[in-house]
Parts: sequence; structure tokens; C-alpha cells
Amino acid sequence: MKKIFIILLVLIALPLVIPTSGQAIPAFARKYGFNCQMCHTAYPKLNDWGQRYRDNGYQLPGQAGKEKTMFDSNTPIALRTSVGFNGYNANPVTTGSFDLMGLDLLAAGVMHKNVSVLLIYTPRIDEPSADAAGAEPLQLGALESANIVFSNIIPNALNVRVGRFEPAYHLFSSKRSFYLNEPYEIYDFKSNGSFGFGDNQTGIEATGHFRMGFKYGLGVVNGTGATAENNKSKDVYLALSQTFGPGDGQSAGQRVGVFAYYGNQPYTIAAWDTSAAGTEPDSITGFTWSEKAKPLYRYGVSGSLNWKTLNLTAMYVRGLDDKAGNFLDRATTDYEFQGGLVELDYGGLWNNRLIASALYNWVAPQSYDAAKIPVAYTTLDKISAYSALLRYYLGDWSAVNVALHAEYTYRAYDMKSKKETTSFKEHYYSMLVDFGF
Repeated sequence: MKKIFIILLVLIALPLVIPTSGQAIPAFARKYGFNCQMCHTAYPKLNDWGQRYRDNGYQLPGQAGKEKTMFDSNTPIALRTSVGFNGYNANPVTTGSFDLMGLDLLAAGVMHKNVSVLLIYTPRIDEPSADAAGAEPLQLGALESANIVFSNIIPNALNVRVGRFEPAYHLFSSKRSFYLNEPYEIYDFKSNGSFGFGDNQTGIEATGHFRMGFKYGLGVVNGTGATAENNKSKDVYLALSQTFGPGDGQSAGQRVGVFAYYGNQPYTIAAWDTSAAGTEPDSITGFTWSEKAKPLYRYGVSGSLNWKTLNLTAMYVRGLDDKAGNFLDRATTDYEFQGGLVELDYGGLWNNRLIASALYNWVAPQSYDAAKIPVAYTTLDKISAYSALLRYYLGDWSAVNVALHAEYTYRAYDMKSKKETTSFKEHYYSMLVDFGF
């Protein structure tokens, strides 16, 4: 398997010595005839101009009100998928297969002056299946995003987004990451409750930016991701950032940011065996659904530093959930955890045709004494993931974006139970063709 991976690495390196022109026209840019690098460092990651274009409701900065609407021009529609080889090793298991990576359909545009929409749909795909038995679909149908944006209610200072969207407390967008198989671990980590930090949320959000480099995002959301709200409580958050120097912190300037999130969620509360001596002292006899939602908190800091075509990003997050959901500690203490990421991206060759990246992810869940863990339950120790990738963009990009993509991740973590601690070391490697048009 390793030999196959080495051969594929050689194949991806060959185009690096073949000169090609450097044009790229993604779906949005085709509307204007712009080069791809107008909005992207290299797709899908936005540069400063692209971030400002998004913040401005998909209107060119300074041109609000002069845009052709979706009814006056072709609606920008894009599709994205990836295909290639994925391998996995966790001794003694080694697997590898040629896979399709699903399909995203995106449509966005201006409906009226300062009114625009964004729709991202991932259709259900039953064939090919996600597993060898054919029991599961490759992809479940979902509306990843569906929102309407009211821009420039106060010019630059107040824009309002309503619907389902990627919230502003995502100080780094996991939806626009170069990595296809390795998520930001702290985004995917769910503690003892159901809240997912990395989920798109449904609600309303106000954002704004100012000439001195200050930006804010303030939102009220369900906090339940893609599922319906099952209590009357709503979650609130605030994200602030400041950029020093020219730029928006994406590809120029130095940006620092903070965020805070306060939410509520109900829990299934464990009922403990409190009978006479001689019975199992740490058994759970059942669960009851809490009628009243309990609080949770998320807060963190971030930084994005740029020098020429190097971008260094770092993020630190802390989380706290109410003790009601902490059945591993008999609901006597709140559940706390922390985590973060550090990523270094480099763009090289003509128009950033080559992207190289290194990523370190970690999550440190709350630690428990193994002797106190209830029978038949396990707890997770620190997750550490080290990843690297190379992306090389092909063609003149006059109509499509095509990238040869090589990615590797080493992931280590422990699972601790009352009887034993099991260490896992996993290797993921991929050679894919990622394309959008």
C-alpha cells in the first residue's frame, strides 16, 4: 500500500515541471470575467478580496446597487466533487479503495440591491455506496446552507444574514479548508451533549466591518445544527476581530480575534444505582430526559499572520457543559475540555498554483480516574492529529477548477475504560482529483 502511495506522489509531482498558464474562473468569477485569484488564494480558500465580497452579500465592494441581479444574468451555479484513492492503516487493519467523495451544489447571487441569497445542497447519493456491503448511501441529502443576506443596512457596518449559515464564531472556515479528509478536530468534537461547534446553524446573524480593520459578528441561533429546536431557549454568540496593516487577515495583514458562545441544551440524565451494599456501585439503571435545558459555553482566541505567500493560523478553544450531562462523573462536576489548531499554508509557483500545508490538531477532553469510570463506559483522552498536503492546480481555469491533491494524517488517541486503556494510532492517506465548475 505504501508503494502505491509513493508512486502516486511521483505522479502528482510530474506536472510541477510542466509550464501552464495561470487563469482560474470559478462560478462567481465567471459572472465578471475575473481571474480566480481575485477572490481565492487558491480555491476553496478565500483571500482578502473574496472575504470582503462574501461579507458584502456577493456584491463587489464599492459597487453595491450596480450589480446585475440573478434575473438579469445567469445565476452563478457551481458543483464540486473529488475522486481518487483513500488509504487507512491502524495495525493490524489496512484498507484502501478508489472513492468518490460526494457532490456539493452551490448557487448564489443578488436578487435585488443589497439583497442576496446563498444555497449549498448536498444531494442524497445511493450509488455508489459508502461501504462495501452497500448498506449505506455515499451521502445523505442535506441543506448545508440556505440563507438570505440583507447588506449595507448601515453601509459596511450592518449586514444581516437569516437562515442556515456558517456562523461568525467559526474564526476559520472549516468549509473552505484545503484539507478534504482531516477536519479541524475541535470543530468535530462533541462532548457529552449534542452541540457541534463545527455545525452550520439556523437563526439570524448581524455582521459588520470598519475601515480601521475591526469586524464583528453577533448571532441568535437554535444551536442544534441541522435538527429542529426542541426547547424554547436560544443560543447567542459574539465574535470580534482586529486586523493590523492592509488587508483582511486572510492573505494580507495580521489579524487577531476572540469569540464567546452561550447556549442551552437538554440532556439525558443518568439514574445511578443507590441500593444496598453488595450491588454494583457504579451501574446506571436508566436515563431520563431533562425537561429544562442546561447551559453550555464555548470561547476562544485566534490569530492569522501573513508574510508574502505564507499564512500561519492558530486557534484555541475552551468548552464547558453543565454537569447534568456528565454521567461519567455521576453528574457532580461540569464537563470541561480544550483544543485548538495550528496551520501553516504556502502558495507557490505562478498564481499560487502549488499549495503546501501542514496542520496540527488537538483536543483534550476532561480526564477521569479509570477506577471511577462506570462499567461498560469509556472516556477519550487527548486527540493529536498531524497532517500535511500538497495541491497542484491544472489547466488555464477558464471554466473549471481542477486540483491534484495529496494528503496524509497521523492521528493518535487513547480510549480509557474501567478495565483497560487502549491506544490507537491511525494513518490516513489520499490521492485525489478535486474539481469544481
